[in-house]
Amino acid sequence: MTDQRTSTVITVLTAPGEPEPPGLDALRARGEVRMASDEASLRQTLPGTHVMMVTDFRTEALAAAWPEARQLEWIHATSAGVDALMFPELVEGPVKVTNARGIFDRSIAEYVLGTILMFAKDFPRSLRLQQAHQWQHRDTERAQDKEVLVVGAGSIGRQIARLVSGIGMIPHGIARRARHDDPDFVAVHANEQLFEQLEQADYVVIAAPLTPQTEGLFDARAFGAMKSTARLINIGRGPIVRTSDLVEALDRQVIAGAALDVFEEEPLPAGHPLWDRENVIMTAHMAGDFIGWKRALTDQFLENLDRWQNGEELFNGVNKELGYAAG
Repeated sequence: MTDQRTSTVITVLTAPGEPEPPGLDALRARGEVRMASDEASLRQTLPGTHVMMVTDFRTEALAAAWPEARQLEWIHATSAGVDALMFPELVEGPVKVTNARGIFDRSIAEYVLGTILMFAKDFPRSLRLQQAHQWQHRDTERAQDKEVLVVGAGSIGRQIARLVSGIGMIPHGIARRARHDDPDFVAVHANEQLFEQLEQADYVVIAAPLTPQTEGLFDARAFGAMKSTARLINIGRGPIVRTSDLVEALDRQVIAGAALDVFEEEPLPAGHPLWDRENVIMTAHMAGDFIGWKRALTDQFLENLDRWQNGEELFNGVNKELGYAAG
């Protein structure tokens, strides 16, 4: 055991009431592990901390306790989105940030493909008819040759493109820069071409991170640009969609339906009008959560921690100005 390993102080920040992440015995073999779950406990654990593992992707505790983080060198977020961590002091300072890019990609892509097929084959109505013991023959749609626009052509978006291509769908992407020789998308278009591409898409998938540029991006204007037969799928972040505008677009049949795993307000209130929509599929922020995902997150952090302790370059580095892991 090297001196670097034994002298490393690691603070693990969990949500209040959340159990200890699995696999921490392996972490304790690599340094001193401290646990925190709120601002008060974080203020106690941060002095002397070199590395943080943050499992609470909605936390505001770190920003509040930041003055105590004088020896902190690196923060790892066990989530793809790092928007809650992008407060000015962290963004402008030298502390490195990494995320859980890669862990959830395939699982989320399978979720997206599943919701597309549910819409195309009208499974929501079939399930309602089954519960009512009603036999009702219907014609349904083919997914083949339908265009899927993935807003956010990063690692998750790339997996989505691969899976939908496998059933004959046509994937296009939206990213900061256009890419016309992409191996997984027919084409990747620049952000400025979003509304032009919305007019063509049969399914619009939000896979973008939450940043000042994407917050509220899908509003009445965006829905108005979509086909009346198009469906929206959001597996990115809830605040990218203006919920009230989405409800109105569904009411007025501006778009044909939505599959939502994330919401502006979580959990969604029991009385919210989205619950009773027959053309809406909803899940509780679980699109990427496969059996064993928590241990997979710890193992990924351990691999990066070994790199850090050996003086090697970290993977999944976040561009703090952009607010996500680029490249």
